[in-house]
Amino acid sequence: MFKTIASAWKIEELRKKILYTLLILLIYRIGVVIPVPGVNAAYVAESVANYTALEFLNMMSGGGLENMSIFALGISPYLNASIIMNLLTIAIPALERLSKDGEEGQKKINKITRYVAVGLALIQAIGILWGLGSSAVESTDLFNYITIFLCLSAGTALLMWLGEQIDQKGIGNGISLLIFAGLVAQVPGQVISLVSAMISGDLSVLAFVLILIGVLVIITAITFVDQAERRVNVQYAKRVVGRKMYGGQSNYIPIKVNQSGVMPIIFAMTFVQFPAMIAQFWPNSAFYTWYTKFLGTGSFLYAVLYAVLIIFFTYFYSQIAFNPVDISKNIQRQGGIIPGHRPGKPTSDYLSLILKRLTLFGAVFLALLAVIPTLFTKLTSLTSVFSATGLLIMVSVALETAQLLEAQMMLRHYKGFLN
Repeated sequence: MFKTIASAWKIEELRKKILYTLLILLIYRIGVVIPVPGVNAAYVAESVANYTALEFLNMMSGGGLENMSIFALGISPYLNASIIMNLLTIAIPALERLSKDGEEGQKKINKITRYVAVGLALIQAIGILWGLGSSAVESTDLFNYITIFLCLSAGTALLMWLGEQIDQKGIGNGISLLIFAGLVAQVPGQVISLVSAMISGDLSVLAFVLILIGVLVIITAITFVDQAERRVNVQYAKRVVGRKMYGGQSNYIPIKVNQSGVMPIIFAMTFVQFPAMIAQFWPNSAFYTWYTKFLGTGSFLYAVLYAVLIIFFTYFYSQIAFNPVDISKNIQRQGGIIPGHRPGKPTSDYLSLILKRLTLFGAVFLALLAVIPTLFTKLTSLTSVFSATGLLIMVSVALETAQLLEAQMMLRHYKGFLN
């Protein structure tokens, strides 16, 4: 990966894109420490440390929530809006038609998603401040509350715009890179806390070594699964067009083991943390007692629900990322055939069978990675940046960005050759 970045840096156009991406990420990190006016940041930081649900939101916002900054809500409202729109696209025929209307239809869906995200950000801002109570603000007058709500909602809208700028003018997926930057920024603090715990005697040397080994094992497993793919051989028949002959060659269709990447874990975590946030706002209620006993973090039902949601979203996004029927039609249209399978429905059925098997393995891998507590979270009380989920996000985004850089360099080599 570092060799790829070094090679890309030598190309002027790619160097400008890399610098532009870094500039956007720097703006994001500056915004994380700019506090919203009228908020008691010290009280909010203390509350974040006490509530597990708020710790998750703080992790996803790169530490913005504990600072109660303009980016305190992070990109979570946009992720929630994406979940809602993806589900509605299946349920509402008009949205389904838009999704199949090419680039123009996708632009309209993205526009609706942004509006929904801003609305969810406003609701989330109201819910967090209402749950934290009057101690979270310096003044309880209406104008102060409106100012805070508007600042937090505008922060989410600005983050969406920054992510789109990276998509258009930078390198990589903008939203993923913003989440990646927030997680990476917390790594030094986590390392310092880990070393301090070992020095003070709260963490044994053996446990420290086991944590490091566990992190390396998880990173290695994530890398192998992320890069793994099943290659389906396709044979193309010879055909004559004018005076030239085309085809007569073999190729393959790469089907990734983990088609949906890290999104199933992020979406599943958002779902399971929502009732936790509601329950922790009423610590003396019967609902909080029941939830903590049966569905609290670390309980058996919590783990089962979390795993089921991850598997569901993995299958859901795999079907979106790879459509066997469309692939089968494209193969037939181009005069191709998968050896041993007739064109049309037999080919799509064969591809569906492969996709189901690969998706099952990928879903189980993601579920185990997220549900089984890591040594880090078991032996320490630190925020789970080094958990399997945090590591999966960081490693996946880093690999994806490196692959995009390689593709950009390959494209420029071909352009230079043709010119």
